[in-house]
Amino acid sequence: MGKILVHVGSQGGEAKRSSLEVLSHVSRKIAGSDDVVVACVFDVNPGRLEQTIGEYGADDILMYMDPAYESHLNGVLAAGLEDAIRATAPSLVVFASSESVKDILGAIAVNTGAAVLPDVVSFSAGSGFVEAVRPVMAAKSLARVRAEGELIFVSVRSGSVEAIKNPKNPGTTTFEAPIKPADLKQQLKEIIKAADETVDLSEARVVVAAGRGVKDEVGKRLVEELAGLFGGGIGASRAVVETDLFPATAQIGQTGKVVSPDLYFALGISGAIQHVAGMSNSRMIVAINKDADAPIFEYADYGIVGDLYTVVPLLIEEIKRHK
Repeated sequence: MGKILVHVGSQGGEAKRSSLEVLSHVSRKIAGSDDVVVACVFDVNPGRLEQTIGEYGADDILMYMDPAYESHLNGVLAAGLEDAIRATAPSLVVFASSESVKDILGAIAVNTGAAVLPDVVSFSAGSGFVEAVRPVMAAKSLARVRAEGELIFVSVRSGSVEAIKNPKNPGTTTFEAPIKPADLKQQLKEIIKAADETVDLSEARVVVAAGRGVKDEVGKRLVEELAGLFGGGIGASRAVVETDLFPATAQIGQTGKVVSPDLYFALGISGAIQHVAGMSNSRMIVAINKDADAPIFEYADYGIVGDLYTVVPLLIEEIKRHK
């Protein structure tokens, strides 16, 4: 394949976990070959990410530095990625399937003439082709897909692969950000977060999610306390969001966010397929529901049949005792 370009997203001065998963996976897949993994990063100060990117398997790093990268602007990021593609002439470009990547993937593909396989959970590449598996029909089924071409883009769903360190000593090249006045016509005025949103759900290692079984402020406080013990994010099903107990930004599922934490607590969640589509990549799922026939138990690694208002306080007490 030659060169493989991996986009490493950043947030708050750190590389995104989903990007490190992709970088690590690609690096391990090409181990022993002559292929080269080139990481590209766009940040106000990309040098602060150099060590981390090297730890997860990059052979080379392209660093684009500009204050404009402080906020996500589609035109600015797209221009940078297109420049990185021209600089490296890769046969394959791999992204984490984040919301920001979804915004621009189609436009970059059109501008570079690339074939695209979006939101896959696994892939393999050969000379001039990539074969992949991707969820369809609200993740109820998996489709095997194939793309052919001189340049192919693949975006990988968060949590589909593991971020395992594969330390290398990469070379680095710093590029001037290819920003044109037209790219700055779009301006990000403000990022509005919910008042209680302290952890980015898409990057959280632990998520505590509330379903219809969380009926009031007492239940909400239990969710918040459990999440707080782990430093985790708080999510919710659509049904409970519509009761206004939790903000729309907490919604997980087909019409909400897709999460892939190491540990996912489903509290009072029935397990409708629309919700499962947003959390099925979680590495461990713990479900608490008083309905023994709730579909969520089909996906759970551990299940407790019981009233969450009784079970969760006991769980919190036990966790505190062992901390």
